Amino acid sequence: MKVLMKGNEALAEAAIRAGCRHFFGYPITPQTELAAYMSKRMPKIGGTYLQAESEVAAINMVLGASAAGVRAMTSSSSPGVSLKGEGISYMAGSDLPALIINVQRGGPGLGGIQPSQADYWQATKATGHGDFHILVLAPSTVQEMVDLVSDAFDLADQYRMPAMILADGMLGQMMEPVSLPEEAGKPLPAKEWAASGHQGARPHHIINSLYLTPDKLEQLVQDRFARYEQIKQKEQRAEEYLTDDADVVVVAYGASSRVARGAVNKAREQGLKVGLVRPITLWPFPVDALRKAASHAKAMLVVEMSMGQMVDDVKLAVECKTPVHFFGRTGGMIPTPAEVLEQIEKLV
Repeated sequence: MKVLMKGNEALAEAAIRAGCRHFFGYPITPQTELAAYMSKRMPKIGGTYLQAESEVAAINMVLGASAAGVRAMTSSSSPGVSLKGEGISYMAGSDLPALIINVQRGGPGLGGIQPSQADYWQATKATGHGDFHILVLAPSTVQEMVDLVSDAFDLADQYRMPAMILADGMLGQMMEPVSLPEEAGKPLPAKEWAASGHQGARPHHIINSLYLTPDKLEQLVQDRFARYEQIKQKEQRAEEYLTDDADVVVVAYGASSRVARGAVNKAREQGLKVGLVRPITLWPFPVDALRKAASHAKAMLVVEMSMGQMVDDVKLAVECKTPVHFFGRTGGMIPTPAEVLEQIEKLV
């Protein structure tokens, strides 16, 4: 049975059904409904909801909960995620899984509360200081927001690293029918590394990101990057839509991909061979799908709600073998299908 839910609330309910019982956050538009939903639901199911004194405090509470072996999460919007950056880096350096949700708003600075995709660089390249990556998944519908929450928790646990759902104000505030998963019935994965009490049966577990011996730290970082290479090979995700014969391939993620799909459909009605590649994992970036599409395309058009960030990764993925063009709106402005179609027609 499907129920009508707002994106922010669907994210929260999906996290609960994925076994999350510990939420730490701080209100900020346009994701406040997520935290508000958690504040109502968590006490009823024996979970923990805590509104921290700041975003900095919230992410460090997530760190502590994750270190104890439980599924924990936080959510925020663009300026708040910036404040969480140090804690995310500490978690990556401690090999701790958790879920971070960013419902993006316009920036820089306080910017505005309208939808944006200007945090792509932050999410995929500079979430915090040091050599590390986090998993980044980008839904395009409220149903996909629900589906990717469970996947994000599972991947974070599997690879022992933070995961992020990168959404935006449009998806967070949108209401759509969704099918919710059943409550997690099976036990969550055992975390043999967790600092959860040893009852004298094993040595102490120490969760730490501080290593004063440089050769030790170098080895740990190198080992982590070897794991990242495995993730790049195994976990790339993208949707390919009408790309088999496409002369022009549009590349867009999240809310922008919904606009782009409308433009692609209009172009097809006009007899134009146009397709869409929609990255679902922003890290690892789906280079395989893009190279496949670029192998026969004459041009690629990247559409973003920013001044152009993912476009750099598209250019790297296709290795300059296919011309890559860009169209974007920023500051909270949403591109229209007509605007994207106009760009497609110019390329054709």
